[in-house]
Amino acid sequence: MRISLTHSRLKLALLALLSTVILSLASGARAHEVQPTIGDLSVADGQAELILRINLEAFLAGIDLDAVQDTNDAENAGDYDSLRALPGDEIAGRAPRLLEGWNALPLLSVDGSPVVLESVEVTVPEGIDEELARVSEWRLRGAVPEGAQSATVIWPSGAGAMVLRQQGVEAPFTGYLNGGDTSPEVALGGGGAQSGWEAFASYIPVGFDHILPQGLDHILFVLGLFFLSTHLGPLLWQVSAFTLAHTVTLALGALGLVNIPGSIVEPLIAASIVYVGVENIFVSGLSRWRPLVVFGFGLLHGLGFASVLGEFGLPEGQFIPALIGFNVGVEVGQLAVIAMAAVLIWFATKAAQVARLEGSEGAVRDYPVMFRAVSVTGSLLIAVIGAWWVVERVFL
Repeated sequence: MRISLTHSRLKLALLALLSTVILSLASGARAHEVQPTIGDLSVADGQAELILRINLEAFLAGIDLDAVQDTNDAENAGDYDSLRALPGDEIAGRAPRLLEGWNALPLLSVDGSPVVLESVEVTVPEGIDEELARVSEWRLRGAVPEGAQSATVIWPSGAGAMVLRQQGVEAPFTGYLNGGDTSPEVALGGGGAQSGWEAFASYIPVGFDHILPQGLDHILFVLGLFFLSTHLGPLLWQVSAFTLAHTVTLALGALGLVNIPGSIVEPLIAASIVYVGVENIFVSGLSRWRPLVVFGFGLLHGLGFASVLGEFGLPEGQFIPALIGFNVGVEVGQLAVIAMAAVLIWFATKAAQVARLEGSEGAVRDYPVMFRAVSVTGSLLIAVIGAWWVVERVFL
């Protein structure tokens, strides 16, 4: 197929694509984002107890959590929404029906023998905005032989990710399971904590996943940094400032030394998105103040990352390797966002050059021209989305 786009038509096509991508990200910001299930396992006095922090509505709706990042993207999203609208006691009453299939796997085995789990208590929070996922606490319990030595967990296919954390022992096991995975044998007496390298490696995908695809706020902020200039220097200064800042507050937050409520942090993160978007429209180069401002905003984003680690929990005895692994995953995710944006604009520029060679008058001639066109429109969209998030997080 021959490419014959004029300068204006090519820019319009690219900007329409960019607008669709960014607005799609914005639409997902309040959607029912898929989060890993947290499972706390303890065995004592002939009883195994597994406490799950879980999105019960997604499981009851039969959504394939391995295949989607947001329940709104599932084919049976309507079933999920109907369940999400029900009061908590109705969801609690329906939860035990999931156990029959899980016990058949079996979900939990001790010394190679299946453990039949029973539902003891289901706590479904009330008063949660229906546009947000609701995380319930489900307590399961089953009898195990005295003197049992080890346990394994099989997490069902289609159940998404699970963070499995052993409780009540020294050097407890902590692991990350995807749907369909089987945990290693967990020593019930403890001592199954990950090595430093294992903790480091296992938390890299956790950090990456928090940027791509789940970190919508951070994706837009990083795009705002990228859109400032075509030169590598300004990008390196900004990314370095942002990385240093969020590393500091990520560590302080994960250690519990700094704890600022999300009701304060989240609107300020949205405001940071507005700032970089607006400045990109009026400034085409790096001001001497911008790295300092980016550093300040990086402190806020680090607190957002710390809240994620607070939900997952860092393995005892391997705090530093796990923290570094998470941070490396975040950095790789940020670089991936920048690389994809650069490649998209590069391909658009090549298409414009082909159009010029084929005789289309007024075709875009180089990367900087195309970049500036995308930067202004993209930054405007980013600023508008950020402003809406500020209003939404403060007033709605």
